[in-house]
Amino acid sequence: MTLNKVTYMLSDPGKFGMRMLIAGGAGLILSILGWVLDADRFFHAYLTAFVFWTSIGLGALFFTMLHHLVGARWSVVIRRISESIMMVLPYMAALFIPALIGMHSLYHWSHADAVAHDALLQAKSGYLNQTFFIIRTVFFFAIWSLLAIKLHKLSLKQDKGDTQAIGDAMRKTSAWGMLLFAVTVTYAGYDWLMSLNPHWFSTIFGVYFFAGGLLSVIAFMTLIALALRRKGILADTITVEHYHDLGKLMFAFTVFWTYIGFSQYFLIWYGNVPEETVWYLARWEGSWQFVSMVILFGHFVLPFVALLFRATKRTPIALTLIGCWILLMHWVDMYWLVYPTLLKEGASINWIEPATMLFIGGVFLWGFWGRFSRHPLIPVQDPKLAGSINHVNPF
Repeated sequence: MTLNKVTYMLSDPGKFGMRMLIAGGAGLILSILGWVLDADRFFHAYLTAFVFWTSIGLGALFFTMLHHLVGARWSVVIRRISESIMMVLPYMAALFIPALIGMHSLYHWSHADAVAHDALLQAKSGYLNQTFFIIRTVFFFAIWSLLAIKLHKLSLKQDKGDTQAIGDAMRKTSAWGMLLFAVTVTYAGYDWLMSLNPHWFSTIFGVYFFAGGLLSVIAFMTLIALALRRKGILADTITVEHYHDLGKLMFAFTVFWTYIGFSQYFLIWYGNVPEETVWYLARWEGSWQFVSMVILFGHFVLPFVALLFRATKRTPIALTLIGCWILLMHWVDMYWLVYPTLLKEGASINWIEPATMLFIGGVFLWGFWGRFSRHPLIPVQDPKLAGSINHVNPF
């Protein structure tokens, strides 16, 4: 893997993309085997892997739009990483098809006989029905793909000049795009995850889903930048000052995710309404109690304490470990949201979960690397690029 230091393009992108495609193919074979042997387990594992990777793509779309809206300078050098991650979202639309096939395994409200004997499901059937569910999912991906493709095209166009006008266009796109993003991500969280328990509801759940995805994409981008650094790519461009800022963002959104999660729990605990508390009670049965404690200490306490220190945020090996840990905890969180509807007696892991992660993850990383390695690794004509390279943390 070699970088042309004039064009900032990889003259040799290496074999990473091909390896990820092979890994995805191996995951596909194992996933099909899992589908044949245990369809219910497969569909729940598939949904867990799907929301894990899709939330990272959505986090990247939000990060890119936020960068343009606030006119950020420090993050210019990592913008192409987030842009390339968000460009995987159109692929994720196709990867949702198996989840649609497994709707009867995943969603209780998709059974007509269950709805016929349940007054609450009948009341919600105008929203929770298969046709409207599919229409909404198509609409969500259409909006996200439109935003990702438009912003990515403008970014590549900026490499050829007329930077001020293109910068203005990216900012305007991000302004209306952010409003649509907020609505669609919220309802995607309701549809894909919250409706697994159609009797339960939480108005803050969409923000919880978003917060986990944003935290994860910051960890993911940090790991990508550090992996490039180990290869000597962009080592003098993405400096310790940028890693320090990424560490601060991981710390901030660790707290934000916890704040949203605790707010949801606290309001339900205080209200003590049976149709709301039942969701948490299911996650306190048997070994689910252990998983809940893992999320509390692993998703919050450990990264919170580790990222308190300035030295941690400026040490590559420490950030690598924390980034990997945050992604692991994000998967545990998605597992905790999805699986209690299937494994009511207690949590367990078998080979189908890593198989589906390997399949979707392989496709996701192949798609990301294909976009990232095909174009300049940084926006070479961005007027704020020099300031970003020379960025120094004030604290």
